[in-house]
Order: sequence, then structure tokens, then C-alpha cells
Amino acid sequence: MHERSYSTDLTDAEWGCLEPHIPPPNRRGRPRAHAAREILDAVFYVLKSGCPWRSLPREFPPWETVYGWFRRWRIDGTWEGLNAALRERLRTRSGINPQPSAGVVDSQSAKTTGVGGEQRGYDGGKKVRGRKRHLLVDTEGLVLEARVHSAEVPDQDGIALLLERARDRFPRLSHL
Repeated sequence: MHERSYSTDLTDAEWGCLEPHIPPPNRRGRPRAHAAREILDAVFYVLKSGCPWRSLPREFPPWETVYGWFRRWRIDGTWEGLNAALRERLRTRSGINPQPSAGVVDSQSAKTTGVGGEQRGYDGGKKVRGRKRHLLVDTEGLVLEARVHSAEVPDQDGIALLLERARDRFPRLSHL
């Protein structure tokens, strides 16, 4: 690991919490050229700074590598697993059941460009052309479920899609 010090770099304690939830290197094929911790540090730098992937400082692994792992972990559910493990840990530390019984749903429409990702649409109520995100959070404000749609998806339909998966994952959830 290179000597660098960014406020987004994981501490040893933080890495200790996350490491068990990162998939191990594949035994077949080429070994990883960069440690998972370096990749996470780079991803957190991009998320915190808002810089484009291509503008990652040189001290991090190449942006293509970092983005490749970010994408792979998004597709295989690693990020979702990390969120779930951290949420359950925080709820347990707060002395509450790790599985929530109540949640809050909200939506937000955001202007977007026409490049990549989900199809854009027009939210007539908010007069926004772009995408809409629906979130389900627990009473602590921790994310349980998130969905991104075209902005033209009505809230009732977006919330139905959001709750469809949440019902299976959170059987105690009975108050919205």
C-alpha cells in the first residue's frame, strides 16, 4: 500500500469491520494486483469527493481497476451485504433488534443527463426530467432498501417495487 493520508482512508478498525464481508480473491486466474483495502479507499475517495473516476489521484490504483471492482461488487451484492452488516451492527450497538419492525419511505426526483443508467423520465409533480429514487429507512435513518427509476414512475408504483423485496428481507417490518 502506498503512503498516503486522505480523510476517506479506512482506519484499521474500520477495515476490520469490512474485511469479512469482502469476497476473497478468486483462486483461479490472475491474482489481484491491488489489495481490497486499497480499492475501498479509492471508492470512498470518489464517493466523498465527488470527483470523476478518471480523476482519482495517482496514489490510488488505476481508475479502471477501482471502477471495475466497484461495479463487480454492485452486481454481486457485496455493497448490499456490507450495508446490511453495518446496519445490523449499529442497531445491535444501540440496543435494538438488528431486524427493524418499522420504517419510513420517501422519494426524491433528481435532474440527470441522458447518459447511461436508468431511463430518464419527467416527474410532472416536481417538474423534473431525470430519475427518481425511493428509499426505505429504519427508525434510525439507516437504509434498508433503495430503488432508482425513471422520474415518470408514480410514487405508488415505485414504493410497491421498493417494498416487494423488503417484505422478504425484513419479516419483522410491519409499520410504515
